[in-house]
Amino acid sequence: MAITLNNGFKMPAVGLGVWRMEGKEIRDLIINAINIGYRHFDCAADYKNEAEVGEALAGAFSTGLVKREDLFITTKLWNSDHGNVVEACKDSLKKLRLDYLDLYLVHFPVATKHTGVGATASALDEDGVLEIDTTISLETTWHAMEELVSMGLVRSIGISNYDIFLTRDCLAYSKVKPAVNQIETHPYFQRDSLVKFCQKHGICVTAHTPLGGAAANSELFGSVSCLDDPVLKNLAEKYKKTVAQVVLRWGIQRNTVVIPKTSKLERLNENFQVFDFELTKEEMDLIKKVDRKHRTNQPAKFWGIDLYA
Repeated sequence: MAITLNNGFKMPAVGLGVWRMEGKEIRDLIINAINIGYRHFDCAADYKNEAEVGEALAGAFSTGLVKREDLFITTKLWNSDHGNVVEACKDSLKKLRLDYLDLYLVHFPVATKHTGVGATASALDEDGVLEIDTTISLETTWHAMEELVSMGLVRSIGISNYDIFLTRDCLAYSKVKPAVNQIETHPYFQRDSLVKFCQKHGICVTAHTPLGGAAANSELFGSVSCLDDPVLKNLAEKYKKTVAQVVLRWGIQRNTVVIPKTSKLERLNENFQVFDFELTKEEMDLIKKVDRKHRTNQPAKFWGIDLYA
């Protein structure tokens, strides 16, 4: 199952996010994912594992497991490289061992102090607050992203963690419209207005934390997981599915792309088995009522500043 982007390219509705995975673990994970049926992988320069992903992909191509054109590979421009977009993209391509990207995203709508191409550091001032670069506008960054399309380095470009106002601005100043806005959205943080605004204007929404971060974000940010919600548990019992499968199915039926993260083979398989059942309209409405407007991903913990305030 795939969603057709506003430029005609197709993006698989389920992908694998590779945040906080490393070394041999990630190489085995990608090969196992391809064997299960995954064709969409979501990467980022800031995840600091593009080289390992690239090694796994090269192995998959060389053994004939899969062809490059069968995969959809996303990676992201880090905050500190907003003034070096072309160089940063080429650095990611080199690490990933690819000639082109299917999708390149502006990871966050903020330019920060440059720390070296691909270095992805978040420079902090003496008070421990993120060093924001006020000389580079998001419009300037976007026009540099558009150059990547002209150069043939990237098929589609998009944004990430943009709210309605920033998305509207991007639509206004863009020559190449953003194909995707990747945001946190899950049953406890549904963001229906933002999702519908994007979809109305031809921007596909990708959910980067489709399960609410589960245990990982609970440990890192102290957040509450929707996977323990009684409404979702009851639906899982009805369909003889896991709560995670119900939540992913809900995301797919909202016409969003979901990119769950896992390092466990069993979960990897489970997260892909979401096409053999369908939630009713009444059940979709029921899930709408569990929204808590609860953001689980909180980069302010590392940056000393709340960019969402």
